[in-house]
Amino acid sequence: MDSNPYPQSTNFVDLLTSQQEVHVFGTQGAEASIYPQDTPAERKERRMIEEERSPGVKAAKGKKKKNVEGKETLSEFQTMWKIKQQDLVMKERLSKMRLLDSLLAKKEPLPEYEEALKKKIINELLSN
Repeated sequence: MDSNPYPQSTNFVDLLTSQQEVHVFGTQGAEASIYPQDTPAERKERRMIEEERSPGVKAAKGKKKKNVEGKETLSEFQTMWKIKQQDLVMKERLSKMRLLDSLLAKKEPLPEYEEALKKKIINELLSN
């Protein structure tokens, strides 16, 4: 009635030890035959030295985005700066038009400074 497939004498530590000795890939077996005295830690360290590990998936994506993002950010900034400059020019023009509209809407005669301002704004708007 015991459903345990392992014999009674096997404990958890023995099971883990036996599983660690199983070589899934052929590289570990080849390394073991070339360097039989190495411990697993030494093999791992040697592998790290012999071949530089490629970056992980997240690190690779991060570098890719960072490089491309720098170029895109610059072009985005330049585009936004041009749009902002055009927007400021249009806002200035609209404010001058509002001021001119308010000056033209007055019914009584304008003082000299308002009349001079009106002529100046008309000239600026017509020159652009």
